Amino acid sequence: MSKFRIVPDIYEFDTFKEFTENFPIDKEDLLVTQRFIYEPFMKGLNLSCKIIFQEEFGNGEPSDVMVDAILKKTKGMSYKRVIAVGGGTVIDISKLLSLKSFESAEEIFDDPSKIIREKELILIPTTCGTGSEVTRSAIITSVQRKTKVRMAYDAYFADAAVLIPQLISTLPYRFFAYSSIDALIHGVESFLSPNATPYTDIFAMAAIRTIVKSFLVIANEGQEKRKDIEKDVLLASNYAGISFGNAGCGAVHALAFPLSGRYHVAHGESNYQFFCEVLRKYYSKNPEGKIKNLCKCLTEILNCNTDNVIDELSNLLNKIWPVKKLRDFGMRENEIKEFAEEVYNELQSVLATSYIPLAKEELEEINRNLY
Repeated sequence: MSKFRIVPDIYEFDTFKEFTENFPIDKEDLLVTQRFIYEPFMKGLNLSCKIIFQEEFGNGEPSDVMVDAILKKTKGMSYKRVIAVGGGTVIDISKLLSLKSFESAEEIFDDPSKIIREKELILIPTTCGTGSEVTRSAIITSVQRKTKVRMAYDAYFADAAVLIPQLISTLPYRFFAYSSIDALIHGVESFLSPNATPYTDIFAMAAIRTIVKSFLVIANEGQEKRKDIEKDVLLASNYAGISFGNAGCGAVHALAFPLSGRYHVAHGESNYQFFCEVLRKYYSKNPEGKIKNLCKCLTEILNCNTDNVIDELSNLLNKIWPVKKLRDFGMRENEIKEFAEEVYNELQSVLATSYIPLAKEELEEINRNLY
């Protein structure tokens, strides 16, 4: 029996000001954001809420160190609602800030029974990739464990997910590229997942079609055309989040975990490194399964032959942002096998929703091909 659900209410507003007119913000609210978003879109509104600027507590992916520093800052602070306005780091940290009081990130890593929702939670993404605003997942890097900890619990579902296209206009192009490629990966992996349903397929395919067509606009007409497709890609990211929140992701995400956790590579960028190589492996092992439908869709959009459609997709993505070799991030040759073993031994819950099962040796082969 399959199950499909969309838990947060989803809203869309043209501007942050319009959002505040529908969701009045007061002193009982905690706003978690970043200054480069706050200054142009919120400062002039004279908000009366408490404000946390995430970058004051660390940069990059959300980590236990960052979470613990913010917990220390908010200890004793009274608030009834958390409003997160930012990318995946801000959103995932805010999910934790909506929980009943706890002392450290490590505490809930080791005791999930303490993951209890206490505050109302509103999530407003300013990137077009994570889809985290509609999922029950939070991913926090454990500096001590040198890996990422993925937590998936209903307590992390938002009460409201709000899309405001205005807010992604300040996103540097590099991050726009990585985040939108990440959204494409969410759509593809959830479409190929053995847990996919006809309902998740609707959202996954809508995301895939929209993002690939948007990338063609940028590839053919230049980065300045990004403004014409931002709203579409933001909506597609939300579609992909709904799809993978129900069907899951697979080997691409699993393989990316050690690279991201050990070398602090951004989530979308680390996923991108493995995306097309995993698709090639899937296709070589089972070209007649559901991947055949994916390739047919991509063939129509890219106007190419089925035999080389994955290469054509790779070429398109390289025009959006060039992919690197794993060694370029500092990864060492001995880690080719080590990372594969870590993924195989510790991330079976993620690998379980891969298109087809991959052996430890096949994971190592993918790492080696990309090294």
